[in-house]
Amino acid sequence: MSKVNNITIYDVAREANVSMATVSRVVNGNPNVKPATRKKVMEVIDRLGYRPNAVARGLASKRTTTVGVIIPDISSTNFSEMARGIEDIAMMYNYNIILSNSDQNKEKEFHLLNTMLAKQVDGIIFMSGNVTKEHVEEFEKSSVPIVLAGSIEETGKLPSVNIDYEQAAYDATTYFINKGHKKIGYVFGPLQEPINGVKKMAGFKRALTEAGIEYDENYVFDGDYTYDSGIEAAEKLLELDEKPTAICVGTDEMAIGVVHGLQDRGYKIPEDIEIISANNTRLAVMVRPQLTTIVQPLYDIGAVSMRLLTKYMNKEEVTDHVVVLPHRIEVRNSTK
Repeated sequence: MSKVNNITIYDVAREANVSMATVSRVVNGNPNVKPATRKKVMEVIDRLGYRPNAVARGLASKRTTTVGVIIPDISSTNFSEMARGIEDIAMMYNYNIILSNSDQNKEKEFHLLNTMLAKQVDGIIFMSGNVTKEHVEEFEKSSVPIVLAGSIEETGKLPSVNIDYEQAAYDATTYFINKGHKKIGYVFGPLQEPINGVKKMAGFKRALTEAGIEYDENYVFDGDYTYDSGIEAAEKLLELDEKPTAICVGTDEMAIGVVHGLQDRGYKIPEDIEIISANNTRLAVMVRPQLTTIVQPLYDIGAVSMRLLTKYMNKEEVTDHVVVLPHRIEVRNSTK
């Protein structure tokens, strides 16, 4: 087995009785090789089990055809769906992926960034709930292009792919207001993250203001994206004297926690309390009742981010570096 792994381009050239340059042309798909020669070289490559060394090829071409992806947590349904979109487009364009979990820890994010640059990746896709000025400064020093996926950066300097989070929160809140609800709860992700504390909060407040409903912080819960924080949010909201009749929730996983927390206390969904979730991951249809949800095209965010990165890596023209994808509300059974 070790012998197969040690097969070099020299071994292939000798066995096929051609130059190493010819083998290189065959491996890299160069059309300037006679069909008979290409066939002979490919047969030798198959027989010997030769695998081109990506690092060695990268040294010659100054490219490793590898992309680094820094993601908060691959076990999260949100991020795993984005990662799938990234991977599929990367494969289409013949890039390999190095995937690392940052645990949303700033020091770890910077460490991973530098590790990926040391591995000579050709580009990086970065996901984080909190892209700070320090992040932007680090990214601007990078020798390779960086694209943000499902992450916002206020100055708009960096290439990014998202939905309009403020409008999505406004739409969900307005959906309930139009049905006559006045006591509306909102279970956000961490409010220190701009998507939640700035964008979604602004959408929520704008909808309330337009309807003449006073904002009451008691109806807002700062969750952490987990199922358990959804259960905790339900318990807190049920402690209010005037309980919410409708609740917007920032992710499907938290929404399932909210649903179960309410059901465990004897409340019926949607008869007693209506729920709108967000993201439309596969979890939304795995719970009963199935969740009405804001459709955030997670797979597409990943796919478009990777395509945008390929444009930068290949020096293609980029007409719009801040991409905003459409969202909509998918009505299911957690609303009446």
